Amino acid sequence: MTTGPTTTGFTDIDSQHWTLRYLPAWARPYGRLARWDRPIGTWLLMLPCWWSAALGSGQNWGNLIGWMALFAIGALAMRGAGCTWNDIVDRKIDARVERTRSRPLPAGEVKLRDAVIWMALQSLVGVAILFKLNKFAGGVALLSVAIVAIYPTMKRFTSWPQAVLGLAFNWGALVGYAAVTGTLSWATIALYWGGVAWTLVYDTIYAMQDQRDDSIIGVRSTARRFGDKPRRWLALFASVTVLCWMLAGLLAHLQPIYYAGLAAIALHFAWQIIFVKPDNPADCQAKFKSNAQVGLLLTAAIVAAHLL
Repeated sequence: MTTGPTTTGFTDIDSQHWTLRYLPAWARPYGRLARWDRPIGTWLLMLPCWWSAALGSGQNWGNLIGWMALFAIGALAMRGAGCTWNDIVDRKIDARVERTRSRPLPAGEVKLRDAVIWMALQSLVGVAILFKLNKFAGGVALLSVAIVAIYPTMKRFTSWPQAVLGLAFNWGALVGYAAVTGTLSWATIALYWGGVAWTLVYDTIYAMQDQRDDSIIGVRSTARRFGDKPRRWLALFASVTVLCWMLAGLLAHLQPIYYAGLAAIALHFAWQIIFVKPDNPADCQAKFKSNAQVGLLLTAAIVAAHLL
C-alpha cells in the first residue's frame, strides 16, 4: 500500500570523504551538517573573496596570500554555519526528499539543540575573522547577515531562491576589496553582480537534481520555474555573468590577459549548458561542482592581469 508519490533515490553524500572515514563516530554528523564532505560550497563562497582581494592587492603578493588564507578559513566556518542553519530551517522538508532525508537532523543523528550550538560555534570563528578586518570591511561583511538568515525560507515563497543565494554567496566580492583597500569600487560592484548571475547558473543546475522531489512537496526553484527550457535561461545568466566581469575588467583597467581568462570562462559555460542533462542528477551534480573551475579561472585572470 502506498501513501503518496515516491521521490528519487539520488544522494550527494560522499561516504568516502575523509571526514566520514577518520573523524570519531560522534563527530561525523557535525561534519556532515557543515558539509565538510562536500567542499564545493566552501569554494563557491571563498572565490568571490579571492577575486576582489586580488583586484585590490595588485602586485603585493605577500599581502594577497595572507588575505586568501584568512578568507579560506572564514569561508569554511561561515559556509558550515550557513549549511547548519539551512538544515535547521529545512529539517522537515529534508525528511521528505530522498537526497536529503539522510542528513543528520531528519535522520535523528543530531538533536536540534546540539545543531544550534554547533552553528553558534562555527559562527564564532566567523566573528573572529571579522576582528581581523578594518572597520569598513567589517561593516560591509555584517550587512550580509540578513540575506543569509532569510535565504532558507525563500524556496517557500518565490521561484527565485537562487537569486537570494547569489546575493549572499557573492558578498565576498565586496568584502575582499574592502578588507584590502578600506574602500569599494565600481569594479567590485560589477564583480559582485556578475557573481550573482553566475550563482543563478550553477545553483539552477544544482536544483535540477531535486525537480521531481520539489514538485511533490511544493518547494520552488529556478529549475522548476524555467521548465523545459532551462538552457535558454542558463545562457542568459551566463552571458550576464561574462558581461559584468568584462565591465569589471574595464573599470579596473586590467591587462588584455584578463579577457583571455573570460574567454575561457565563456567556453566553460558553453560546455555546461550544452551538455548538462537536466534529468540526470549525477550529471547535474558534476556540472555544478565544475563551477569551482570558473571561479578559479577568474581568480587566475585577475592575478595574471597584474603580472603582465
